[in-house]
Amino acid sequence: MIVGLVVACEAGFWVLLAAGLAVRYLLRLRRTSVSLLLCEPLLEVVLFVVTAIDLRNGAEPSWEHGLAALYIGFTVAYGHYTIRWLDGHAAHRLAGGPPPPKPPRFGMPRAAHEGRLWLRTLLAAAVACALLQGAIWFVGVGDTSSLRAFQWVALRAVGIHGLIALTYVLRPKRAPVTQGRSGG
Repeated sequence: MIVGLVVACEAGFWVLLAAGLAVRYLLRLRRTSVSLLLCEPLLEVVLFVVTAIDLRNGAEPSWEHGLAALYIGFTVAYGHYTIRWLDGHAAHRLAGGPPPPKPPRFGMPRAAHEGRLWLRTLLAAAVACALLQGAIWFVGVGDTSSLRAFQWVALRAVGIHGLIALTYVLRPKRAPVTQGRSGG
């Protein structure tokens, strides 16, 4: 049941996002668009409540509960970023706005960009680990090893993403050298 709800929340996220942007840029109803986009956090609240009720009703903690915590953490950290990114693209394509800025591709600006993304991943893991720890305390006695395992999954994701971000600091990608032809 929890996995189905995670999938439904993910689908709902994209449906609300598409509807919100369509209403904003095609129908020019900004307030309605904001209302639709503000409904998105309710999806995570529903997922959180249903997961808590499932555990309270005696469900054995499992990977499904861990997945729900990771999903909520990811949405908290990356949801607004994703909405803002897609809003810039929709404004450009549907409303004639300027093209959205692209992330830097080279040097330390790229390293800084990767560092900011890593901080989002750190936030996602912190939220997920806090929710999982809360679930462990909520369950009390019983086998909570699957929830602990998902805490390690979140921490591994932070570590792997951190290593990738660090490579951009230690070995910044250089811009390609363009060679001009001299006429002579």
